Amino acid sequence: MTDLLYSEEEEALRAAVRDLLSDHCDAPGVIARTESGTPHDLAAWKALADGMGLAGLLVPEDRGGQGATYREAAVVLEELGRAVAPVPYLTSAVVATEALLACDAEGGLLAELASGRRIGALAVALNVAPGGAYKVVRHEDGALHGELTGIADAAVAGVLLVPADDGGLYAVDADAVTVTPQSPLDLTRPVATVTLDGAPGRLLGDAEPAVRRALRAGAGLLASEQLGLAEWTLTETVRYLKERKQFNRPVGGFQALKHRLAQLWLEVVNLRAAARNAADALSTGEDVDVAVAVAQAYAAPVAVHAAEEALQLHAGIGMTWEHPVHLYLKRAKADSIAYGTAGAHREALAETIDLPAP
Repeated sequence: MTDLLYSEEEEALRAAVRDLLSDHCDAPGVIARTESGTPHDLAAWKALADGMGLAGLLVPEDRGGQGATYREAAVVLEELGRAVAPVPYLTSAVVATEALLACDAEGGLLAELASGRRIGALAVALNVAPGGAYKVVRHEDGALHGELTGIADAAVAGVLLVPADDGGLYAVDADAVTVTPQSPLDLTRPVATVTLDGAPGRLLGDAEPAVRRALRAGAGLLASEQLGLAEWTLTETVRYLKERKQFNRPVGGFQALKHRLAQLWLEVVNLRAAARNAADALSTGEDVDVAVAVAQAYAAPVAVHAAEEALQLHAGIGMTWEHPVHLYLKRAKADSIAYGTAGAHREALAETIDLPAP
C-alpha cells in the first residue's frame, strides 16, 4: 500500500524552503514586485536553484541533477504556493525539464536548467491540458516563424522549447525571439506572446510525447501548489477570525463561520490526499493519468473556494491592495485554467476509466 504521508526528509525540505521564502518572498515584497516592471523574484530563484539545488530535483544525478522524485518537487511547490512566490519553478524546473527528459536530448541544456543557470519555458499556452491540442510554429529552411500566446514565464526564460509543424521540438534562445507581455490576472506568474521571425532552432526530439509528458507533470504537481495556496488562506483566515472581535467576542466563535471553516478544512484535507496521490503516482509510474486527472478535477474548485472565503471573511481589510489575499485569489483563478480546467480533467478521467457520459 502506498504511503502518502510526508517523510522526515520531505518535512526537512519543507522547513528549509519555507525558511528561505520567509526571507525572500514576504507579502509586502511580493505585492511591491507586482507593481514594478519586474514581477519575477530572481534573487529568490537563485537561492532556490543555485543555493539549494532545487531546480534539478527531477533530473537524474548522472545528467547534472539531484535525482529526487516528484514527491520532493511537490513539497517545494506546496511552499511556493503558500508564498505565491513569483519564481519560474513550475514552468522551468518541472514543465520545461520534463520536456527535455522526454526528448533524451544532449545533456548540456538539461544540466543548465537543473543548475538554475538558465531558465527554460515550454512554448505551449498555459491553459493547454495534457493531451490537448496546442499551437505550433512554421519550420522553414532551418528557421522558425510564427506567434504563440499565453506562454507562462517567457519574460525570464533564457531558452524556449518550441513545437513546430514538422513534429519536432526546438530549443530557441530567448535573444532570437520577441517576447511581449500580456495583461495577466495573476501578477505573480506573467504570461507573454512569443513572436518568432526566422529564429534559429536546435532540434531536440519529437514534440508530441515531450509536450504530453511535460503537461502531465505540470498538471499533477500544480495540485500541490494549489494545496499550499489553500492551506495558507485557511490558516490565515482562522487566525484572523480568532483575533477579530464583534459584539465583544471573537468573530470565529459565531457558529455560521465555524461551519464555513469546517467545510473548507474538509476540502483542503481531501485536496492534500489527491495532490499527494498525484505526486506519488508520477514517482511510481502507476495509474498516472487517473491520479493527475482526479487531482486537477478537485484542486481548482477547492483553491478558488478557499481564496474566496479568505477574501470574504477578512471583510474590509481583505478588499485592500495592501493585504495579500488578492494575490492568492488571482493565483487560484489563474491556476484553475492552467494545464486544463477541472471540467477538462473530469472528461479525461471519464475517458480513461471508460465511464460513459449520461
